[in-house]
Amino acid sequence: MELRELKYFLAVAQEGSISAAAEYLFITQPSLSRQMQHLESEVGGPLFVRGSRRITLTERGRLLKKRAEELLELYGKTLAEVSTPAKDVSGEVFIGGGETPVMRYVVRAALNVSRMHPKVKFHFFSGDAPSVMEKLDKGLLDFGVVIDIADLSQYKSLRLPEGDAWSAIMRADDELAERECVTPADLAGKKVVCSDQSYVRGLISGWMGVSAEDLAVAATYNLAYVGSQLAAEGAGYALCLDGIINTAGTGLVSRRLTPEIITHADVIWKKYGMFSRPAELLLSELKNLCGKQK
Repeated sequence: MELRELKYFLAVAQEGSISAAAEYLFITQPSLSRQMQHLESEVGGPLFVRGSRRITLTERGRLLKKRAEELLELYGKTLAEVSTPAKDVSGEVFIGGGETPVMRYVVRAALNVSRMHPKVKFHFFSGDAPSVMEKLDKGLLDFGVVIDIADLSQYKSLRLPEGDAWSAIMRADDELAERECVTPADLAGKKVVCSDQSYVRGLISGWMGVSAEDLAVAATYNLAYVGSQLAAEGAGYALCLDGIINTAGTGLVSRRLTPEIITHADVIWKKYGMFSRPAELLLSELKNLCGKQK
């Protein structure tokens, strides 16, 4: 299986037809058809369901599409790293993480590296811990930022300074909006909106003194902005890290939870991974910033 074949396959999947993909790739339709037949022979089964107007992917085809995208992304990342001149500090660093105010330490470190080495570029990916760790394991990220993961033994890690408190986001006309903070008793029997990560439910249910099954979850979110929109529409109280949603002018307010829930974030990277020079510089700057805060 060649990278060229994978690129051709992705073009067919994107365009939805052999003829349109051939035109996009500037090759003949018969040549592209032969390439796809050869690829299907290599993987041991059909990749497409050929309809009268449009072709769609089989289950095997959808899996190959996902893997092909990952392989080509990793290929591009690797090529950029190894082709950088030895004396020229340039290249790209890929960072994934959840929404947390302490991400500012990573941003500051990245900006400090960029000021010293303008040819270094940083790419940030937002996602929950499972998606970040999956991309890190596949080599698509250099670093991940995860919140309160119990077992980090398969990674190297650096604890970011401070901790993040939790708050409840609600409509400004809600009865609890007049309070300075929100207690478990205030939310008893009320609908809540929380992250879809399983540990969060345990965190919130433990704070409220109920079982995770008895927690009245109206909806879950992956990114907190969606949670705030659910709160704005009256779905429930959106529970998230304090400070990640700017409620000014939105008709929403944020109230801290009390007793406080404090969580911590860690920067993680592969235990036996090889760093590019820009990634090494970022880690060094991160350690420097975190050390100054202790």
